[in-house]
Amino acid sequence: MSAADGLPVPVVPAQFQSFLAFDFGVKRTGVAVGNRFMRSATPQTTIAIEGDRRFEAIGARIREWQPDALVVGVPFHPDGAEHENTRKARRFARQLNGRFGLTVYEVDERYSTTEAHALGARDADAASACIILEQFLRSLP
Repeated sequence: MSAADGLPVPVVPAQFQSFLAFDFGVKRTGVAVGNRFMRSATPQTTIAIEGDRRFEAIGARIREWQPDALVVGVPFHPDGAEHENTRKARRFARQLNGRFGLTVYEVDERYSTTEAHALGARDADAASACIILEQFLRSLP
């Protein structure tokens, strides 16, 4: 994740140790949990709820894991250009911040789903969320 990827390199306070990550989709949202110490992520059950009802399930995950911050994958075209899903993912990130009051970091998630499929993931959405979170964790000092 760098300015060249279209997103700024995050400045993450050291006290932010645990994270919940999301691979946003209109029909399904992949979820992963991870921490700064291990710099790894674990997939969670994908949320297969559409619209505002998905936030009830997300709220339950936040209560369960009590993350310090959230991470959302933001898709771009291969050339870095934005598209409709870029805007939807960013809106989702803003909604998370507004509803739950947690800091939300955006990560360029180009090719995360392709990578998840290449790795043979049974739940590509959750695996994508893991890839997104591990990319984010590797970017931290």
